Order: sequence, then structure tokens, then C-alpha cells
Amino acid sequence: MITMLDVSLRAGVSKATVSRVLNGTGQVKESTRIAVFKAVEELGYRPNLLAQALANQTSNTIGLVVSNFDGPYFGRLLRQAAHLIEASGKHMIVTDGHDTPEGEREAVHLLIDRRCDAIILYTRFMEEPALMQLISQHHALMVINRDLPQARDRCVFFEQQQAASEVVKYLIKQGHRHIACITAPINTPTAQSRLAGYKDALEQNQITYHDSLVTLGDSSVAGGYHACCELLARQQPFTALFACNDDMAIGALRALHQAGKRVPEDVSLFGFDDEPSAEYLQPSLSTVYLPIDKMISTAITQALRLSSGEIVEPVEPFVGELKVRESVAKIK
Repeated sequence: MITMLDVSLRAGVSKATVSRVLNGTGQVKESTRIAVFKAVEELGYRPNLLAQALANQTSNTIGLVVSNFDGPYFGRLLRQAAHLIEASGKHMIVTDGHDTPEGEREAVHLLIDRRCDAIILYTRFMEEPALMQLISQHHALMVINRDLPQARDRCVFFEQQQAASEVVKYLIKQGHRHIACITAPINTPTAQSRLAGYKDALEQNQITYHDSLVTLGDSSVAGGYHACCELLARQQPFTALFACNDDMAIGALRALHQAGKRVPEDVSLFGFDDEPSAEYLQPSLSTVYLPIDKMISTAITQALRLSSGEIVEPVEPFVGELKVRESVAKIK
């Protein structure tokens, strides 16, 4: 294995000089820098990043934890994160939270052990006390997708409840009074917030909430299909259906078609997340756009500032935007 000593001998300088050149520390003549980098290239030397991290108190890496790698939503998040972190001159380490609070916590501990300069956690399952404990263990940990009232400067989140409420209010304005709902996995705070938004909008418009018009989904296309079939089998009439993500709305669209229900003539359909396929469905799917690119950019900026020892201010919550398309119609 090629070592720093080999590089120093080839370049005709000391190991300390090679170290200064590679780490960008101290003053070194340009001719010396050129000689060192030439030796590195000729020998194929690869620096020991862990050793550098121990010596410099920085790993030059940013850790990112996501719940899973499924679907275009997390694909958008990963692409944006990779672009921004590379632009900052750092490397990205991505870990999978395996859709469990234990998995998310273990993933963060792994990144702490890897001495990441900053860590960004997109959580779906962890509760606030557990998140606060993690924040106390790393000075530059940013949490995405959760409001932390005790640490507003360490979180970036969407107004999930407000966005869901706006969906249902819009449907009510179109004359719908019997509105069904397919929830995301109800053990997640996101799903709980979206269901709460659904209930809030009904209450604000003096519409009685019925358990028979709500069924639990699992965020998948197949889950949306089966949940909609269950709603139809209950024979509780509804003229609009709010699916708490676009995948489930796509599955519901199939179930409605099989049942002879036309969208939007018989049932209006609204999704959430604005997946790329939503506007190309037949009919095109009404949904909620969440500014995931802007959110991850803000989280990375905050994390980098924290890793540099700066004090950061809390970020205002991000809000969704209704994308009204062909799948919703007024009650005639």
C-alpha cells in the first residue's frame, strides 16, 4: 500500500510538507505543491480519510438519514442533497432508517461514530424526546419533517396539517359534503397531522366526521387500491376522496374505475406530494406540492453553519401549494 512516506520520497519533501499540501494548511511554495500532487498521481496515493479526520477534527463529510429509498419523493431529496453537499466541497454519506424509530436512531449513531461534520435526519417515526436526545449528542444535527418546539433552530418542517386542511376545504368549496380519506401509516406523525387536517376542515365547515369514511393505508399504490375497495364495500356514499399521498391516490383511481365510478364525474380525487407522474395520469391528479428542494437546501445550509460553530436562527415552516387538476370537479 502506498503511504505518505512514499509520496514524500518521490516529491523530495518531508512528510509534514505532504500533509500540509494535502490538507490545505500552512504556507507551501507553488512548486512544492505541484511536486506533491504529481507524486500523488504517479503513485496512485489515496489519503487515509479517517486519519485525516482525527488529525484535523473534521471528516469533510455530511451524513444524511432517510426513512427508506423508495419512490420519487426521496429520490428528489437525495439528488438535491448530493448536488448541494458536493458544491460545498464535502462528501455525503447516506444511511437508511429502515422505516422504524430504532432504525433511524441507529443510523444517526452510525454517522456520529463516523465523525460526520453535520448530520441531516429525515424522520418519519421518531418522537420528540428521542430527537431531542440525539440533538444533544451532536452539535450540528438538523431534523427534517418534524416540528421541535424546544429546538426550532434545529428543525426544518412542512405545515402538514395546514396543507391537508386546505385540500379538504377546497373540496368543500366545490360542493362536496361527503369526503372520504385514506390515511398514510397512522403510526407516523406525518400521517397523524394529515388526518388531523382532514378532521379540522370538516369541523370548521360544520360537517360531521364519520369513521366509516376513513380507512388506513400504507402509502403504497396497492395499499391505496385495497383501502379504496374497503371504502366502497362499506357502501357509505362519498363524492370526494382525499388520499394522503399520490401513490395511494393512483391505487384508488384503479379501484374506482373497476367499481364503475368515474373520476371526477362521480368521485373527485385529491392526492398529496405532487409526484412527477401525477399530472400525466388520466385524469391528471390534483395534489399538494411540497417544496422538498428548498427544504433540503435550507437544512443543509443550517447544518453547515452549525458545523462551523455559527449560531443559526429558526426557519419558518414550509407550506404546501394546491395543484388543482382534472381529477376534481364541482358538485352540480
